[in-house]
Amino acid sequence: MALKKFKPTTSGQRFKLVSAMDDITATSPEKSLLVSQKRSGGRNNDGKMTVRSIGGGHKQKYRIIDFKRDKENVPATVQTIEYDPNRTARIALLFYADGEKRYIVAPNGLKVGQQVLSGKGVQPEIGNSLYLSEIPFGTVIHNIELRPGQGAKMARSAGSSAQLMSRDGKFAIIKLPSGETRMILQSCKATIGMVSNTEHNLEVSGKAGRTRWFGRRPRTRAVVMNPVDHPMGGGEGRASGGHPRSRKGIPAKGYKTRYPKKASSKYIIERRKK
Repeated sequence: MALKKFKPTTSGQRFKLVSAMDDITATSPEKSLLVSQKRSGGRNNDGKMTVRSIGGGHKQKYRIIDFKRDKENVPATVQTIEYDPNRTARIALLFYADGEKRYIVAPNGLKVGQQVLSGKGVQPEIGNSLYLSEIPFGTVIHNIELRPGQGAKMARSAGSSAQLMSRDGKFAIIKLPSGETRMILQSCKATIGMVSNTEHNLEVSGKAGRTRWFGRRPRTRAVVMNPVDHPMGGGEGRASGGHPRSRKGIPAKGYKTRYPKKASSKYIIERRKK
């Protein structure tokens, strides 16, 4: 996976830096795994704008991704590696031995023609989904379940991965991408490897129009607003805006918003790095 730079024939091309898409092997998705989706434009069921800076964007269809990997001990062959407009990572189309087709989040290094498996007694190889009780210590993993059978919830975005550190009783101790160390039940599943499209964070849109294609509208900075619109607004000239805070007045940059009595806090060994 490489990044593609452009000749500065226009202002929008000058700093544009996007994925070369050289890892993608198919241009059209599997129709049986597509569902239509409607854009909200940041509006709720009353038509009221509840989230700003959302609207427009190119029409997209949702690809149904298998996050549970519950088809155990049935070999599957990687048919294609595809682009997914709904996520930063690439997706892989699997053809199972019994004829079923499913999409999974493609790990880095997964190739067309490769075989992947899921379940107990499976080898810890890239793309295979195992129970945390069977994964060797120090293994890089992604698509981690929080509850058995729930489906993957953690380490799903491009280039992200976690690491299995140790086991303690019925729990496995995982170091997450944020730096947090957490206990997760050993009966939960995880997939071996790092998520694909590792250079996604280096991409540069190049122009405002390309950002609009993703459905993102311009965002007005708080310090340029009036006092009636934001706590950081107002002042003469280019005033800095005082203490950073949200529109509702909640302080930013260090203020803890996590509920202190949250049930899952007992599973966190070490908090994420600030």
